[in-house]
Amino acid sequence: MTTPDSGPRPAQDRRPDAPSHSVATAVLLAGAAALGGFLFGYDSSVINGTVDALKETFDLSGFIVGFVVSAALLGCAAGAWFAGPLSDRIGRVRVMHVAALLFVISSLGSALAFNPVDLTFWRLVGGVAIGAASVIAPAYIAEIAPAALRGRLGSLQQMAIVLGIFAALVVDYVIAQVSEGGATGTFPWGGGAWRWMFASAMVPAVLWGLIATAIPESPRYLVKKHETARARQVLARVMGHGDVDAKIGDIERSIASDRPVRLGDLRGPRLGLLPIVWVGVLLSVFQQFVGINVIFYYSSSLWQAVGFSEDDAMLTSVINSLVNVVFTLVAIALVDRVGRRPLLLGGAAGMAVSLGLLTVCFATAPVVDGEPRLGDLAGPVALVAANVFVASFAATWGPVVWVMLGEMFNNFIRASALAVAAAAQWLANWVITTTFPGISGFSLGLAYGIYTAASVLAFVFVIRAVPETKGRELEDMDELAAPRARP
Repeated sequence: MTTPDSGPRPAQDRRPDAPSHSVATAVLLAGAAALGGFLFGYDSSVINGTVDALKETFDLSGFIVGFVVSAALLGCAAGAWFAGPLSDRIGRVRVMHVAALLFVISSLGSALAFNPVDLTFWRLVGGVAIGAASVIAPAYIAEIAPAALRGRLGSLQQMAIVLGIFAALVVDYVIAQVSEGGATGTFPWGGGAWRWMFASAMVPAVLWGLIATAIPESPRYLVKKHETARARQVLARVMGHGDVDAKIGDIERSIASDRPVRLGDLRGPRLGLLPIVWVGVLLSVFQQFVGINVIFYYSSSLWQAVGFSEDDAMLTSVINSLVNVVFTLVAIALVDRVGRRPLLLGGAAGMAVSLGLLTVCFATAPVVDGEPRLGDLAGPVALVAANVFVASFAATWGPVVWVMLGEMFNNFIRASALAVAAAAQWLANWVITTTFPGISGFSLGLAYGIYTAASVLAFVFVIRAVPETKGRELEDMDELAAPRARP
């Protein structure tokens, strides 16, 4: 909240130049928190290389495969829903510790699964950890980052996610290559190759848990808990010679009605929620309805289905992921210069065009043995379009949505509003991931046509409803207005 005379003040007018060591400290703290994003990406994508092996090992139908793959996403929704309120009770860092422990348990349980039922359970446990990480990392980064760096530091979350996706796909590829019989075969140290793919997630999980013990608590959480001295110490580390007392005052005014945050605080006149909460929810939903995670969960099976060998399909998935990493760096370079809205608009346009090309390629491909087969022209066009789609997403909607979710809500509702938006994101992800095998089995062209339509709607939504948050202090987010509401 802001006092009547406080008004939004540009970040450049409010902060003195921070010394380089303070900037470095902010970067290191943000990077440590963002390792949760690495696990988020790793754990959610490691299943990509196991899909065909799971079908063979447990004799699963397409529907059951979709449910097993997407089961983690239901856990993600639960983890995201409860992580915000829980972090307001026990702190951001302690929630990171809990999430890291759940990652370890889930990885071990999935590796030792005896049937699809217990595998689904362990994937649910991992999903809770992913959901918690998806909420707590951007919230922590937004709360320790100076306004002028917040977009770039917030983008570290997405950078970590895409690096986690890339690492998981590379590990899957390597394990398949060294195993006799590929992903469905036996690893040299014994056991199925797919089991080692799941077990590999324990390594980054343990590292994140250890690193999280070394970072300080969020200054805004500390102020809410009336631990002002500790909050002042943390702010001094990331602000350098900035006016720490003035910043403490800003935070105190923004949380003047200090009490446990309730989901009821998000209620408003627009279908039961505050307008800004709906913006966050719909940004999350559109981020998933464009179908990006179809690429990262099913790409190996998808490319095999249209005629690629297992090796080529898995290598293509790695290339898609590498494109994801490279263009996330583009987003980090642009988000604080160009702004959030222009990137979202450009990304939605790029995704609509590339998904439209994929729709045409898959819809017009001849069907052989029940599967579309891409020809000499359609195959390269589809590969290029898929990588343009990934690039368009990675440079815009991937990181920018997470940046905005971490910063667009005022301090008092941030944790709970972010929890609701992230839960909506995971539910949307679950819908897309669960339905893709069934829809694609009927028509790949139809599946990608749906994602194309979602991209077009996302473009319209940004134009009409999404405000610009570039350069605003978190304490000024109450003043945000939708674009059409501006004079």
